[in-house]
Amino acid sequence: MINKISASIAEALSGIQDGATVLIGGFGTAGIPNELIDGLIEQGARDLTVVNNNAGNADTGLAALLKTGRVRKIICSFPRQADSWVFDELYRAGKIELELVPQGNLAERLRAAGAGVGAFFTPTGYGTELAMNADGSAKETRIIDGKGYVLEYPIHGDVALIKAEAGDRWGNLVYRKAARNFGPVMATAAKRTIATVHEIIELGQMDPEHIVTPGIFVSKIVKIERVATQAGGFKQA
Repeated sequence: MINKISASIAEALSGIQDGATVLIGGFGTAGIPNELIDGLIEQGARDLTVVNNNAGNADTGLAALLKTGRVRKIICSFPRQADSWVFDELYRAGKIELELVPQGNLAERLRAAGAGVGAFFTPTGYGTELAMNADGSAKETRIIDGKGYVLEYPIHGDVALIKAEAGDRWGNLVYRKAARNFGPVMATAAKRTIATVHEIIELGQMDPEHIVTPGIFVSKIVKIERVATQAGGFKQA
């Protein structure tokens, strides 16, 4: 019997090794799998490469992971914002490597990994410093129909940590509004995908037309509680 429901965060995260590339869903603070990030901190893997839309906010979630010093490199689109002081301090001290990727390219590089695309040409970044590799060498470029393009490669993950709204024991997932963001493409781009959900739905009760991430792309799901707010409601993102 297929049952991808884990009893705990720690159980779901077991086996993540040092040096792993970890894809972490979320856009700003929407859809960030904070419980899985906290679990990864407890789990102890180090020398990680993290892929996310940004580089953490304040002192929690991804920022807390960076603060442990166990992230060697981050690949993201928006490394700096008003509350990115953890990343700022590490980067200025030379303690973390940054690969800056335009957001559309980031999404497409992840999608390409899941689709089995070996590489693709994109106009984004052509003629700018983003058309250079980290070692200072130039990326391959091509003129197609009179327009310049840069060759970009897929981003494959050893594990993806994502947040969904609901799932079933086969691992099928649905998301809540904008909290979906990078979750679906990251799930297809990783060898293992671990998702938190707020609700476990009985098998067969999810409309197949509404399933966003099929269970074939999901390794484990863990049920978490919603976080109560000071106003007495619940935090949904």
